[in-house]
Amino acid sequence: MRAGHEGTGPGAITPDGCAVELYSRLPVEGEPEIVAGAVPAGATLLELGCGVGRVTHALVERGFKVTAVDESAEMLERVRDARTVRSTIEDLDLGEKFDVVMLASILVNTGDPAERRAMLATIRSHVADDGCVLIQRERDGAHVDLPRKHVLPGGAVITKLSSVPVGDDGRRSVKVEYEFPDAVWTQTYLIRPMGVEEFEAVLEAGGLKVDRYLTEDQSWVRVVPV
Repeated sequence: MRAGHEGTGPGAITPDGCAVELYSRLPVEGEPEIVAGAVPAGATLLELGCGVGRVTHALVERGFKVTAVDESAEMLERVRDARTVRSTIEDLDLGEKFDVVMLASILVNTGDPAERRAMLATIRSHVADDGCVLIQRERDGAHVDLPRKHVLPGGAVITKLSSVPVGDDGRRSVKVEYEFPDAVWTQTYLIRPMGVEEFEAVLEAGGLKVDRYLTEDQSWVRVVPV
């Protein structure tokens, strides 16, 4: 388990506190449409931190040629119809270039700055010079008005229970509960909120720059190599 991360509930738990069975139940939301609206049809796509393939499968159905990467063997066992690679994002070195590299699940907001730099280096080394990167960043205001509930189709409830400062470097420890009729999971993780200006500066240091924001809340971003 990574420092500052924890997961509880039935089934396998990954090093960052994600429950495999839980993520197999979570629905696809608007991610496939965001991707399809931002990149060429049929593009080669490197998905970093694919999990169980929740978004992967929808992208494959839309004709993208997906290489799906995750550090969890239990997660990758549930991915179908895509090439899979078991690796941490920061250690990945495929020696290949892709039309699109995708980093979803607000992984760019990791609480470990060295890990963030390594992730961005992986992105930069795998995106084609004329390609693009799709990054999901944590939206502004994500740590206020807690606890906050979100009800999924079917009635399952996601509750963001708490967000507590850790140290004096801006990191926060966040705890989330996922309640289904037959099971309950929790996940605790470290995160580093970043406003738009800081986020763009972090990208620039990694050889990347914002092309445009894809959503009104600026949580999905199209990025290109410098």
